[in-house]
Amino acid sequence: MRERLETDIGFYYAFGGFLIAIFVLGLAVVAVIDPAGVRTVELIGLSGGFFMFILVYFISISIQRLEDLEEGSR
Repeated sequence: MRERLETDIGFYYAFGGFLIAIFVLGLAVVAVIDPAGVRTVELIGLSGGFFMFILVYFISISIQRLEDLEEGSR
């Protein structure tokens, strides 16, 4: 595990996983504290926005990985 975190890409993947865990934990806390606090419309908007953010985040990691592979082949 430590070898994966020593690379930039491994760190970015770990941080992305951490962000997802924090988001899910936050939703769970809100659901327990105030179940009526986040209704369906807000939940869809919040989850959709977070999904788009994470999608762009992981796409940018993939692009950086491809650039690193391309530089290594030169």
